[in-house]
Amino acid sequence: MKPDPHPPGRPCLVYANKHGEIKDFPGLDMAGRSGTRYFRPETEDLIPLPEGSELFILPDRFPIGIDQTGKKPIVLDQSPDDPEESIQAVAAFMAPAYTAIYSAACQESGPELPPLPLFAYTAVGWYRGRFWVSGFRSDPDIRQDLRGFNLEKIQNRTQKSLLANKRNRLIQHLGKCCLTYGCPAARNYFLGRYEAPLPTSPACNADCVGCISLQTSGCCPATQDRISFVPTAREIAEVAVPHLKNTRKGIVSFGQGCEGEPLLQAKTIEKAIHLIRRQTEKGTINLNTNASLPTVVDQLSKAGLDSIRVSMNSARKEYHRRYYRPRGFSLDNVLETISVMKSDHKFVSLNYFILPGFTDDPDEFEAFCTIIEQRRPDLIQLRNLNMDPDWYCETVGHRPDKNPLGMRIWLSQLKKLFPFLKFGYFNPPLR
Repeated sequence: MKPDPHPPGRPCLVYANKHGEIKDFPGLDMAGRSGTRYFRPETEDLIPLPEGSELFILPDRFPIGIDQTGKKPIVLDQSPDDPEESIQAVAAFMAPAYTAIYSAACQESGPELPPLPLFAYTAVGWYRGRFWVSGFRSDPDIRQDLRGFNLEKIQNRTQKSLLANKRNRLIQHLGKCCLTYGCPAARNYFLGRYEAPLPTSPACNADCVGCISLQTSGCCPATQDRISFVPTAREIAEVAVPHLKNTRKGIVSFGQGCEGEPLLQAKTIEKAIHLIRRQTEKGTINLNTNASLPTVVDQLSKAGLDSIRVSMNSARKEYHRRYYRPRGFSLDNVLETISVMKSDHKFVSLNYFILPGFTDDPDEFEAFCTIIEQRRPDLIQLRNLNMDPDWYCETVGHRPDKNPLGMRIWLSQLKKLFPFLKFGYFNPPLR
């Protein structure tokens, strides 16, 4: 895969007018946000807007740009075409396998605005006929690239499978994920390739502020429905076994965005793993989890679980607790779970939520390095945090007193300090 090009010049600010049209303003350079600070991205921080990305208008937020000196952030609070016309900021929601360097730069237009919906908001600008974003490709794997999805083929194969498996509730649920929400993992399952999802748990032992399947706070809607039943081991195996048998380097994963915490259904999952492995030794059985129950994970590991992906917003206890709002577990349990899997010689990924200004805060970096040094995970998955940055920082109480490292420096230092560590975006096939 060829590396993404960088612009030969500096993109300018973009904004949305009252009609929702996105326009450029050459009077200000594009700005990016990191924590509470605003920067003009360097050219090496910028890539063309990836195919499959979306542009979002940020309601009641004014765009921020950088003046021509490259130093001063300026709020654009009225239309350059009509001073009486209100305008709004614009952000990019990047396609899978891309990671943000800067968040969108904007300022709220009034007090006590509702949080933005649960998406990631990356800085975007305009230069020579195209949009540019502040980010980088974090995984060369093409499994969720838009160009690989033929919508007609997906529709036909999904409908055919739903008709052939009317009694399997899990397949029917995945059909909704595929056809209603456009879930890339569900699409790949019906296409018979890559990684297939195995949602299992309607319940959770955390109340994550940024949960995309269930919002108890009422501050913003969840982006998808949570599974409402626990599938049987047989229903799970009917999804997993054909996929693993017929897919080159196939993966099946418990723990999806459309469910709660899969460890709460450990007995069902353990039965399913045994049932799967009695029928095939091919492929990778993975678990995406909050890693709250190390003893349970040990049982699943011994049953045949190959790998886990541990979700983590922060390497510091207080920020982990304020985001996850856990019921009966703490970051210490999460770290113990990592050690359990490593002692069983199993593969461990950290699904580390990326938010520029928080992730690369020097204190967060130090705490994260300590975890890597002590627990020795195999892979860091660089996943953009799907949450309003202001709401997140307010929720966890992040008030930085140091300049952020910068996401490129953050990544390069991790690679230098821990040469054994891999970086990516997706769960890797192990068999």
